[in-house]
Amino acid sequence: MKLPTQLTANAHWFLRIALASVFIFHGALKFQNLEGFAQMLPISYLAVVLVATAETAGGLLVLLGGFRDNALSNLATRIGAALNIPVMIGAITLVHWGQWNFLPTETHPMGGIEFQTVLILLMLYLVFTGNKGVASIGSPPAVAA
Repeated sequence: MKLPTQLTANAHWFLRIALASVFIFHGALKFQNLEGFAQMLPISYLAVVLVATAETAGGLLVLLGGFRDNALSNLATRIGAALNIPVMIGAITLVHWGQWNFLPTETHPMGGIEFQTVLILLMLYLVFTGNKGVASIGSPPAVAA
């Protein structure tokens, strides 16, 4: 079955919306209680601000990078995805290490590393591919060579 070119050229929005919603939400949540988050983990207040900023800005850049197919949008996509890879590595090492499954348990009340690992892999995909094959809004679909 061959999918219409317009559909396949815009399928990147599923990935962008999923990633952006996770990171914008978590970044905004941290900004609402920076002190509480800093007390929960062994990191400084400045690190909490940087994490919240990376999550929010990274999510926005991944989302906004999809609106055009040009060098600046491509860079926005790549930087937005790259900003959150160290955040997820930190989440894995500080909170989730020792359990794979994302479900909370008695020993891992915040769950395991499964979800963060998937997010890292999705962001790596965007870092390496950028906006390759993306049709910007209102433009004709990209044609595969």
